[in-house]
Amino acid sequence: PMWIAARDPASHDFAVAQGCNVMVTPLMKGDEEVVDLKRKFDTAVANHPEVSRPDLMVLRHTHVHSPDEPDGWRPAAEAINRFYRTFDAWFGNRTTPVNGFLPPSPESKFEDRPEFQPESLHRTAMIGTPDEVIERLRFYEELGVDEYSFWIDNGMTHQEKRKSLELFIKEVVPAFL
Repeated sequence: PMWIAARDPASHDFAVAQGCNVMVTPLMKGDEEVVDLKRKFDTAVANHPEVSRPDLMVLRHTHVHSPDEPDGWRPAAEAINRFYRTFDAWFGNRTTPVNGFLPPSPESKFEDRPEFQPESLHRTAMIGTPDEVIERLRFYEELGVDEYSFWIDNGMTHQEKRKSLELFIKEVVPAFL
């Protein structure tokens, strides 16, 4: 099936009208944004009773760390902060990439944007211990989300990403089987 990324009501409506599945990305916003995106999806579904309900997927920056590492969230939140600052550099199109890369926008540019601070990203991105991640994913499941996409593009090292993904596979996924 085809998946269409949607955030605004018109995108949801278009995707559902075409019989496509919908992927939503709450970006740096909290779970209240997932609730709002689900509401937009439900509205589109209600507007198109002639179409079978498509699936809904949430794509979220994700990092799972051991409960033995109480500060294990910080490297992931800092890497996601860097991801958004790099995205801003690309979006701003003010510098020339070197070998396909751009340095991130300076941290000072984001000083007045609390949603991009590591402490905020710790709460809004899917960052936590296996039990914390399971609890949030259960909320998504109860909300009616069909699929979850583990967004791992965040600037951490391959080893750090692998360790997080292994914890997700070994400790989070079994809770949903």
